[in-house]
This record gives sequence, structure tokens and C-alpha cells, in this order.
Amino acid sequence: MTTHIGAADARGSDAEDQLYRKVLWRIVPILFFCHTISFLDRVNIGFAKLQMLGDLKINDSAFAMGASMFFVGYILFEIPSNLVLHRMGARLWIARIMLSWGVISVGTMFVAQLAHLFGIRNETMFYIMRFLLGCCEAGFYPGMLLYINYWFPSTRQTKVTSGLLLALPLSLVFGSPLSGWLMQQSQGFLGYDGWQWMLAIEGAPAIALAFWVYFGLSDKISHASWLTPSEKLILENNVVAERIGKSYHFGAALRDYRVWIVAGIIFTYATGFYGLSFWLPSIIREAGVKSTFHIGVLSAIPFLAAATSMLFNTWHSSKTGERRWHAAIPAFIGGSGLILSAAFAGNLPLAIFFLSLAAAGILGLTPVVWTYPGSLLSGTAAAAGIAMINSIGSLSGVAGSMVTNVMKQLTGNINNGTYALGCVLLCTGVLVLSLPAETFRRAKRKDSVAEDAPLIVSPPHAVAD
Repeated sequence: MTTHIGAADARGSDAEDQLYRKVLWRIVPILFFCHTISFLDRVNIGFAKLQMLGDLKINDSAFAMGASMFFVGYILFEIPSNLVLHRMGARLWIARIMLSWGVISVGTMFVAQLAHLFGIRNETMFYIMRFLLGCCEAGFYPGMLLYINYWFPSTRQTKVTSGLLLALPLSLVFGSPLSGWLMQQSQGFLGYDGWQWMLAIEGAPAIALAFWVYFGLSDKISHASWLTPSEKLILENNVVAERIGKSYHFGAALRDYRVWIVAGIIFTYATGFYGLSFWLPSIIREAGVKSTFHIGVLSAIPFLAAATSMLFNTWHSSKTGERRWHAAIPAFIGGSGLILSAAFAGNLPLAIFFLSLAAAGILGLTPVVWTYPGSLLSGTAAAAGIAMINSIGSLSGVAGSMVTNVMKQLTGNINNGTYALGCVLLCTGVLVLSLPAETFRRAKRKDSVAEDAPLIVSPPHAVAD
């Protein structure tokens, strides 16, 4: 009898795994390509910097300010955007985000022309376009995380999130050489500089992807015409069963000190990541490499290592069910890698090796830490709380772009900024370990209860949002 029940449970588990694979392959490819273009449009300004400073007659400080203005707009509209998405649905709102940021990204190629048209300085127009890009893209990433929470329980989110976040290193593995090649090959075409064509060509796909989002996504499980009624019921029961013990209201989320620790974790690790992403081309050029294409190829190496690290760390975290040390250890590795890359800045092969180690650590922890908010929050608290955490984390874009520049201005050496970024990443590891272990044990117990809980016998449309 026992054997029979065990076999039935195994068959049920296999069928459920197959169902989630069906959902994953339907949703994640769309979000993956959107995220790839999103991140490429966000950080390709680091490559544009190699040419645009001279063309626009702006300096490193103006560039750092412009790079950070993206995050000012992003932060201001982050929480409102996610609340609108929660009410209007992901399909329409994410499509709107994609369309508007694609238009602004392409329009950035005309910074000098727009500045002349409005009678303002080039650097002021640069700030405005970066600010507008942040406003348009606000809510995109937390919106995707919220959308994933609508479909997957937290035990299954690590794999989903890693698939989504794999867009970060891959966008740079392929995008870095592409950006360098585009700038080199399109220089002077139709009277425009290479950096202008690069921004336009890499921004245009966002406009096309907006239509894929609108016609390819379903707002929620009950709206998915590609699922059977029984499949919808299984998915919705799993999501509902896991909501037990989570915070539903934004006020409760604000009072939970663990939410603020998670926000600190996101801020510190992302400071290291954005600092590395924005300034890596400049760091490599400072080492003596002059060709934009060669800079692009060398910039891709650390993120190729990061993609491998992300896949392995995610797989091992999912296999063991451990989500604390799988974030802390990569953080310590990433911080050490940045510090050592600065120490050996004069030796290009060693510097690239340690930068690869740094990128592997930073990206390795990313999918794991982004499961933390979903473990603590649900409902409206998830919509606002995830956006709040990401807003605080987005300050890292300001910090990451400014730290390196400030240190360069103070000391005359760009590598001193890399030392500072490494120390920030070491703080990430400390913050992860400061989260109570009970948080993860409690989440694990809830997952076990959810697996054994009986199905909630109700039609899909009756399940609460």
C-alpha cells in the first residue's frame, strides 16, 4: 500500500514538474529577450563613452552624472509603476514600458541635435535623455519579478529567476563585442558617429519586443488560454498555498527588518555590478587596449565566466535547497576579485582573470538573492515591496557610476574606484549572513506543507489575486 502511494506521489510530482516546464518555456523566453535588450540599453552607454565624450565635449564627471540620471528617473517611478502593473496587468504595462524606452533609447543618438534645437548644453540634454530612459523603464525588472510570483512558488523561482537573469551576462558577452564592432564599422555612416548608430541599433529591438509581450503573455494563470482548467487549478493552488505566513500589506513589509536587510543586499551587490559594467571598457582602455572591438571582446570574457557561475550556483542552490551561503560565498569571491584586479591592473591577463572572478561572484549570487523578496512578501506587499527593494537597489546605479569617477578624480587612478567597489561587495556577504537562518528554515517548512496540502477545490477565477 505504501509503495503504491509513493509511486502515485512520484507520478504526480513528475506531472507537476512537466506542467511547470510548460509554463517556463511559455513565459521565460519572452521575459529573457526583453531583459537582455533592457540591460544592453542600460549599460551600452559605457561603450558609447569611448567616443561620445569628445563628440559632445563633456568630461568624465558629466558622463558619470548622466549615467546615474537613468536611475533617478527609474527610482522615482518604480513603486507607482509596479502598482499600476498589479492593477492593469503585466501584458499591457510591460509592453508600454518596452515601447517607450525603445523610443527614448533610439532618440539618445540625437543628443547634440536636440540640445541645439532647444538651445541647451549637450551635457544637459544628455542628462535629460538618461532621466527619461529611467522614467520609461521604471518598474520593468520588479514587474517581471512580480509576474513570476503570480505563476511560481518560491521553491521554483530560483531556476526561473536564473533563466531570466542569465540575460545580464549574456547581454554583455554578446553585446560588448557587438557594441565595439558597431561603433567601429558604422563610424561616419550618413554623417553620424559610431556611438550614435550603436545606441540606435541596440535600442530598436525594444520597440519590436513590445508587441511580442502584448500578444504573447497572459496577465494571470486564469487568463492563459494555453492551459487546461485542471492545470490552472494546480498552479493557482500552489501559489495560494505558499502565501500562508507572508506579508500582504505594504505597511507590514515596511515593519519587517528582514525586508530592509534584503534591500541592503541588493544595493551593495548591484553597486559592484553596475560599477563593473559601466567602467569595465574604460578600465581595459586604461590598461593600454585602444581598439573598441578589442575592448569589447576583452569585456566579454568576465561575463562569460559569470554566465557559467550563475548556472552552476543556481543549480546547486536548487539541488540543496540552501539560499544563504550560496549568496554569501559568491559575494566574498566577487569582492576579492575586484580588489585583486585593481592590485594587478598593470598586468592585463591577470587583471582580466580577477575581473572574471569578480563577475562570476557578482552574477553567481544574483538569482539566489532575488528569491528573498518572494519568500517574505505576497499580494500588494509584493507589488510595492519588491518595487521598493529594487528602488533602493537601483541607487546602486548612482553609486556604481559615481564611486569609480570620484576615486579617479581624487587620486588620479581609475583602479582605486575598483578597490572601493570590492569592499562594497564584501559588505554584501556580511549582510546576507546577518539574515536569520530561521527565515530560510521557515520558508522551507512552508514549502513542505504546501507540497502535502490538499488542493483547494475552487474554480480558477475564484482564487484571490
